[in-house]
Amino acid sequence: MKLKTTLLAAGVVVAIPLIFLRNADRRNADRRYADRPSRTVSTAQTLDAEPLHKAFRDLTGVIVYDIFSPPQASRVYAYSSVAAYEVLRQADSNYKSLAGQLTGLTPIPARVAGAEYSLPLAGVHAMMTVGTQYTFSKARMDTLRRALDEQFKQSGIASDVYKRSIAYGDTVAQHIIAWASTDNYKEMRGMPKYSVTRDVSRWVPTPPAYMDAVEPNWGKLRPFVLDSSNQFRPEPPLPWDTVPGSAFYAQVKEVYDVGRAVTEEQRNIAAFWDCNPYVMHVQGHTMFATKKITPGGHWMGIVAIAARQSKSNIVVSADAYARTALTLADGFLSAWEAKFATNVIRPETVINKYIDEQWEPVLQTPPFPEYTSGHSVISTAAAVVLSEQFGDTFAFADSTETEYGLPVRSFTSFKSAAEEAAISRLYGGIHFRRSITQGQAQGQKVGARVLEKIVTHPIVRIAAR
Repeated sequence: MKLKTTLLAAGVVVAIPLIFLRNADRRNADRRYADRPSRTVSTAQTLDAEPLHKAFRDLTGVIVYDIFSPPQASRVYAYSSVAAYEVLRQADSNYKSLAGQLTGLTPIPARVAGAEYSLPLAGVHAMMTVGTQYTFSKARMDTLRRALDEQFKQSGIASDVYKRSIAYGDTVAQHIIAWASTDNYKEMRGMPKYSVTRDVSRWVPTPPAYMDAVEPNWGKLRPFVLDSSNQFRPEPPLPWDTVPGSAFYAQVKEVYDVGRAVTEEQRNIAAFWDCNPYVMHVQGHTMFATKKITPGGHWMGIVAIAARQSKSNIVVSADAYARTALTLADGFLSAWEAKFATNVIRPETVINKYIDEQWEPVLQTPPFPEYTSGHSVISTAAAVVLSEQFGDTFAFADSTETEYGLPVRSFTSFKSAAEEAAISRLYGGIHFRRSITQGQAQGQKVGARVLEKIVTHPIVRIAAR
């Protein structure tokens, strides 16, 4: 299928009144922005979002292949999505740059005045170029990027426009890569690993692989929107106490009891939101692993579902991807800072030592401290941001996990999906309830902060069809 994607630097401008949605007026004032003609695109042309959806799907595939941890994956999504957005927003003059809104980001280089570009090609190319920089399988990413470039080329783009657009995509990508190089990631690589202590209340590696703690220094990265990684640090975890009747013991017993009586539906929910990128399996003396999508990858997949369902064009879709990815990145930053600041032991460890040494959780316990639940933080935060753009009652069928053998689950809203993701951690036996509820409160604040600090367009919501 050919892609009609060529844009003119000076296109036809269509005047459309701006609608500002406010509190009680929002339910009745929703507008389908995706239905409206672009302000900077010739009426003979379209802004098909499928190339962008394909690019993010390809990036997710490589992230899964490379076995990125959840916080690592969120960083890749964030920088890649900003690269795409900063190019594609230029197709609509009402969209604002993220420069000056994100910590340390300066304006990207401008296009040559009067020259013709394909902004969709430049944006997708920039996104994939940044993705290549931050994934391990660069040859695989290069192949995928060239295939997308070739699709644009075969759509009939003039040779000079094609070359100019590729060059501009490369220029923007290098600008984003230079910005990313100042986020303290390289310095963090040389920081000390997590050290297990003799304190019985602290996290220790869990079976079956007893892996080292994942990214103990992640909270030292530069935030995108938050003032600091500990800006929304949750309330303290319950104090350690294994005496029956204590508050801590009660939460341990709850996980144990839920695990012993877990229903088939609860197992299905736990499996659907597992999102463990590296699950170890032990059979006799053999150990092998299966790869899966990360929690952030799951929510980026939900962005694609919402954008397609609402028939959002490539500019609107790029906005949704960027704001969601930035929310996920700062959400993981906030969660990981809390995890290693509190260093709480996992339910599995406590239950095996003090209640039942044969007990196993439904899900495999991830290799990092318990408090707070990262999935609860990032899912709640993502739902806040997506609800603002697509609506509080945007119903959708989530098919993100079908390629991993899991059935579609349907939700009446992003909030309902996030709530199920959060409680899935209790059903799975990998989090205490307080970690879940405090994680949700933490995520609510992260999402609200993103909406407060990032302004991409005055129309903030797209109604579901």
